[in-house]
Amino acid sequence: MDKYDFGGWATRNDLLCSDGRTIRKDAFKHNDGKIVPLVWNHRSDEPANVLGKAILRNKPEGVYTYGIFNNTEDGQKAKELVMHGDISSLSIHANRLKQKGSDVMYGDIKEVSLVLAGANPGACIDSVIRHGEESEDEAIIYTGERYHIALDLSHSDEKEEKEEKTVEEIFNALTDEQKEAVYAMAGAASGGDDEDDDNDDGDEGESGEGGEVSHAEGSEKTVEDVFNTLNEEQKNVVYALIAQALDEKNNNSEETEGGNKNMKHNAFDSETDQTNTLTHADQEAIVELARQTGVGSFRAALDIYAEENESLQHGFTEQDLNDVIFPEYKDLKPGAPDMLTTDQGWIAKVLTKVHKSPFSRIRTRQADVRNRTNLRGRGYKKGTKKTDNGDIAMIHRTTDPQTVYVKSALNRDDIIDITDFDVVAYMYQIDRMTLNEELATAFLIGDGRAVDDPDRIIPEHIRPIYGDSDTYVIYSDVDVGAAKTEIQGSDTSKHFSDNYVYAEAVIRALLYAREQYKGSGNPDFFCDPHLVNVMLLARDFNGRRIYDTVADLKAALNVNEIITVEQLAGVTRVSGTGVNAKTKKLLGLMGNLADYTVGATKGGEITHFTDFDIDFNQKKSLLETRCSGALTKPYSFIALEEEVNF
Repeated sequence: MDKYDFGGWATRNDLLCSDGRTIRKDAFKHNDGKIVPLVWNHRSDEPANVLGKAILRNKPEGVYTYGIFNNTEDGQKAKELVMHGDISSLSIHANRLKQKGSDVMYGDIKEVSLVLAGANPGACIDSVIRHGEESEDEAIIYTGERYHIALDLSHSDEKEEKEEKTVEEIFNALTDEQKEAVYAMAGAASGGDDEDDDNDDGDEGESGEGGEVSHAEGSEKTVEDVFNTLNEEQKNVVYALIAQALDEKNNNSEETEGGNKNMKHNAFDSETDQTNTLTHADQEAIVELARQTGVGSFRAALDIYAEENESLQHGFTEQDLNDVIFPEYKDLKPGAPDMLTTDQGWIAKVLTKVHKSPFSRIRTRQADVRNRTNLRGRGYKKGTKKTDNGDIAMIHRTTDPQTVYVKSALNRDDIIDITDFDVVAYMYQIDRMTLNEELATAFLIGDGRAVDDPDRIIPEHIRPIYGDSDTYVIYSDVDVGAAKTEIQGSDTSKHFSDNYVYAEAVIRALLYAREQYKGSGNPDFFCDPHLVNVMLLARDFNGRRIYDTVADLKAALNVNEIITVEQLAGVTRVSGTGVNAKTKKLLGLMGNLADYTVGATKGGEITHFTDFDIDFNQKKSLLETRCSGALTKPYSFIALEEEVNF
């Protein structure tokens, strides 16, 4: 342990909180060795309140922390207060909390804080939920008992940790990645051989204990990269283990004390029963058997060796063999699986930017007074009859709501069996993400289902922008040929790349169409990510980029924001009928979503229903909304297209 200023308990296990919750053992086990900010009273909004850093250690009683103050004025003031005993309480800020009943089973510590005395005794959790139903629990966990900070201070600036740790304790404090790197180095030192990897069905290679190992298991880092993350104390332990492995190699005997290569079982315990271990010599003999013709696999070699050796038959069980040679797979990231999804960032922007109405049945009416032929003021000549202006054209339409839902079910057996994360909350997160994406996609381009599909979102209820009437959407074709002529005449290709010509064609079509634009404020541009990349790669004949950044491209398009949407790729529509029908591919949509209204009456907003089906032993979930959607201002969006030739 590096020098530290104080040590104390950040949390203690199995203390009943005032709200009836209890923090259980190893709830923060994955934070062991983590370094987090040390702050004052959880006020991390200002740099001055960051007092230093805290090193977390998971122990059977709870999470112990070693605090190191920085050399700032506030850091040294806090250090003086702690040394004088004026402050003697710690608390932590944690999020990603997972509970089983009233028991807190998992969390992620984000900071350790010095707090004033007088916090609730024991550990209590005050949950804070943000961003609606999608947010995760956050909590301030206080340990208010004054004896929980076991100060280890002297009048000097820093003090070495007094507690002398065993080699095993130091090794157990390493991360899984660091442990695998140690196995690899010790295996190489003891003369392990990887040449049998092709003959053992891949089992031995997974242990990370072969000879020429260059990467830690489950990591793209090299062993050297991982080794450099260790502190001096940890490196000294590694040196000792490698020395032990070298000693095994030199003696090369089953009877050598400490001759077991398998550090996971007894490398730290000198009193371990050596008859119940798989020695280095045993492993070499098994490898040699696996190489012989006719054996076929490493597991078959194990069976043969076990039958021929009494020590393995009686002193080492089949389960012991499996644990040593075929270790269990370990999750690289414990807890809920990561989700592989399309880009979700644009969805929140769409749902945030659209206008919300408390009425689900939307009616829009506009009077078209642009007819300059009839609707003009007239000069009067004495003695003549005054002429009435012509009729005013009315633009109106109504939009009714439709119910959109996502329904799922989980077997109760699965809910009980999956213990490392909350599968019910995980499935709800997926369902909510699915519904949000479905709605946002329907607003922009429709759901893409066939007309006769019973699950189709009807476009007369939620009207997609792309494909809407040309009264509301301005359709503009991108003409690359015209752009090429306008830029440089017939010699364009000598001076500019094709990407530049295409980018200019897009900008040209958008700016010309904007002359008819009647939407609100400064619009956004929604497009396929590929179009942005094509435009960013535009170069002149010297190879210099025309648009260095997205900000440069945004300025050229004269838009508020460029929002990339993967779902826009390959979207087409048919324009015209009969022999005049043409297929157009969507390149981008420009407009302000404040002109798109989503209507939902009270009770029609997104609502979550749950029920339990006792007949099928299933927990069922329904996410549902009943809403309408439509552009409510004429000429409020521009759709850029190009003709597709099949």
